[in-house]
Amino acid sequence: MPLTVKDMMEAANAVVERIDVSKARDLLAQGGLLLDIRDAPELERTGRAVGSHHIPRGMLEFRADPNVQSHDPELRKDRPIILHCASGGRAALAGKLLKDMGYEKVYNLGGFSDWANAGGEIIGPVDAGM
Repeated sequence: MPLTVKDMMEAANAVVERIDVSKARDLLAQGGLLLDIRDAPELERTGRAVGSHHIPRGMLEFRADPNVQSHDPELRKDRPIILHCASGGRAALAGKLLKDMGYEKVYNLGGFSDWANAGGEIIGPVDAGM
């Protein structure tokens, strides 16, 4: 039987711990990476978390594999990675992917608004008119 989005989300949520902003801050203080996996237009519209690193979801596999030329050195298997997207769904799926690739300390913060609403510092959206 083919997989459904519901199946994939259940599998992702079963292996990727959902955390709150307080736990995310603790992990960041220990050297964790806050990884924004939204698409570039989303960041342009809403801004991003201060100190976050951006890799769009569609490029994650290519940035996460240390055996390919496009590997991003910010992604290390010994480093906690705290993912967020707009609402948490893509972050869960991306977290499962990273776990499947051998990353062990992977967490789902949820959405950008979770960070912002909890007082997380943000850099405002880009003014497209300027």
